[in-house]
Amino acid sequence: MSRRLFQGLVLQMKEAVNRTVGVIDADGAVIACSDLNMIGQVHEEAVEILNESAETAVVNGLTYKSLAITGIRIEYAVFVEGDDVIAHDNCAMAVVAMNGVKQYYDEKYDKATFIKNIMLDNVLPGDIHIKAKELHFGSDVPRAVFLVRMTDRLDVATNDVISSLFPDKQRDFVIAINESDVAIVKEVKANCDIKDLRKIAKGIEDTVSTELFLKCVIGIGTVVTQLKDLARALKEAQVAIDVGRVFEQDKTIINYENLGIGRLIYQLPTTLCRMFLSEVFRRGSVDMLDQETLLTIYKFFENNLNVSETSRKLFVHRNTLVYRLEKIKKITGLDLREFDHAIVFKVALMVRQYLGSRDNQDLI
Repeated sequence: MSRRLFQGLVLQMKEAVNRTVGVIDADGAVIACSDLNMIGQVHEEAVEILNESAETAVVNGLTYKSLAITGIRIEYAVFVEGDDVIAHDNCAMAVVAMNGVKQYYDEKYDKATFIKNIMLDNVLPGDIHIKAKELHFGSDVPRAVFLVRMTDRLDVATNDVISSLFPDKQRDFVIAINESDVAIVKEVKANCDIKDLRKIAKGIEDTVSTELFLKCVIGIGTVVTQLKDLARALKEAQVAIDVGRVFEQDKTIINYENLGIGRLIYQLPTTLCRMFLSEVFRRGSVDMLDQETLLTIYKFFENNLNVSETSRKLFVHRNTLVYRLEKIKKITGLDLREFDHAIVFKVALMVRQYLGSRDNQDLI
């Protein structure tokens, strides 16, 4: 936001409240103040207190209140001279006034705010084209959405670290979606493929890991060429993470286009899934199979229904594997050596895994 706009506001407020009024940025630097001598000072202690989720801070005779928050870190804060009730009330009123002006400024001039509003469906489709022309966005430009979700503790520097990977602020945008998710909208080449997208995602993952010592999961949506489709791309990235959490737990980078049948199962109603399982395992529940038998099933699928290769990987005799497959057939009525039966059994296992994840979520 324009510092000149902030400066004009605080000078007007100075006349109304007869106290020093100012604004600090995320680093605590005074960027606007009715006392010109204070511009450039750094108020680090106030920023630390406000970043600890404190609504208001009183430090060295000044009352501070957060003006805007990016993720879990303040973007700006207002301060007013004094530590009394009047200073608190004046600071609260100053925040209301400046937030209104900031929102108007961001909606009119800030590209990142415009992109965020599109992704969160806060812009009417008919207004997107008009606003894009005002902000000089290129039309028919391919863009990819990456969603970075932290899997452990959060860090106030996450946004800054990820932003450092994308220095072109007019083309690429790093946006905090909520307390755990950061979205990156990046312009890509017209011939960009899945490998190129994974390379970008890997760079993000490595940077978060080495600089912040944090773990994350990254979902990648399909490449879109229209701004209005960014909302869809963000939803795809979210689905990629959610489906990956169920079916690809060992992966930290999941592409929406590679979800396969897992994406279909994830979108099915749980009642339909339970009905499907009851029909498939009519003769006997899969829960009747012991862990050794289940391991055999998974290895058999991993080795493309090849009996010889599976027995070799399991370090068992071929006849032992055949005996186990016959046991599975006897319990479930499905012969995994037959392709059609194997497909049904594989889908059933995925549906069972999906229902298990939903049950765990309901318990949380």
